Amino acid sequence: MKNGKRPTLQQKLIMKSHGLQPDNWLVIKNTTEYMEVVSRMSLKKIGGKPKIRRLSKAGE
Repeated sequence: MKNGKRPTLQQKLIMKSHGLQPDNWLVIKNTTEYMEVVSRMSLKKIGGKPKIRRLSKAGE
């Protein structure tokens, strides 16, 4: 997995529309159809897989 980046204003609006709090998520992939985000808290945990969500941009 690549390093997560802080979300831009437009990406924050997409996260809010999906019910996520942008301060708790990092963007790892951003395409025209969807955006993949990873939880900051799951990256700090030792062992296990990080929590990744795929958010669609179709409604935007």
